[in-house]
Amino acid sequence: MYEWNEMVQRMIDWVEEDLAVSPTLLEMSRHLGYSPYYCTRQFHALTGITLRDYVWQRRIGRAALELRDTDARILDIAVKFGFSSQEAFTRAFLRAFKLTPHAYRQAPKPIPLAIRAEVFSPYHYLIRERDRMRQVHLQEAEIRLEFIPAHKFIGIRDIGSNNYGGFWKNGHDCDEVSGTLESMSHHTLPGQLGQTAGWFYQEGRKGYLYGILVAADYDGAVPEGMECRDIPESEYLVFFHPPFDYLQDNGQVMRIVEEVAWNYDPAVMGYVWDEEEKQDYQRHFPEGYGYAVLRPVRKLD
Repeated sequence: MYEWNEMVQRMIDWVEEDLAVSPTLLEMSRHLGYSPYYCTRQFHALTGITLRDYVWQRRIGRAALELRDTDARILDIAVKFGFSSQEAFTRAFLRAFKLTPHAYRQAPKPIPLAIRAEVFSPYHYLIRERDRMRQVHLQEAEIRLEFIPAHKFIGIRDIGSNNYGGFWKNGHDCDEVSGTLESMSHHTLPGQLGQTAGWFYQEGRKGYLYGILVAADYDGAVPEGMECRDIPESEYLVFFHPPFDYLQDNGQVMRIVEEVAWNYDPAVMGYVWDEEEKQDYQRHFPEGYGYAVLRPVRKLD
């Protein structure tokens, strides 16, 4: 049923392996065993964009990060990502971000980078594997303390949502929000993974948030439609599961961690929850970090 989700995801993976020299549509179609026309039609149907435009957007976005993070010549970056000249690169950059590569390098600001497409999810995997599911024993959630210094949260807080899926269905553009935050990744608070989700509490209601943690003294730009909020220093109880296979085990791992996180009594460790002025955070990086829910606590009086 979802055969093409998996095949288009393979096309995306091949492109992402090396954006500078990604395989051609003809090469990918031969590997998949379908015509180039049919492959590109299915790619567009599932991603909403042509393969050519996807490659272009990802290349210009990766080039922007190299402008921001390296001292390489603009011409060398242009050639590396497949542009015929610095002039062609400048025209493309202007079209994508409304400023020149030189201007961006001189003063990097939040810009809407295209993010990696994902069209083959754990849901699709479970449908494919439902008749031959394996039995896997996943470990219990680990619990530990972690101190996070005072910081700023830049992002969106939505009191009308209380989970990841509901947040994106509630009028927020995942590609635009995630891409803009990706362009701010160099400001990430040390010790954090980058973009984070989580929960906040307002007048007895629980809302959902998505954004990035930056240093407390950050005084740079705040993207349009996002807020910048000061969060005090705190200890956090971290409910954690180590790296796992995203497609096979994501749902089960999240259930294991959240079952403990939302039912744990911190008094066992001499703490109480401290979520009035602070926020709960999620860390979700399956293959590299794992999954965690972080809830702020303070010592019992």
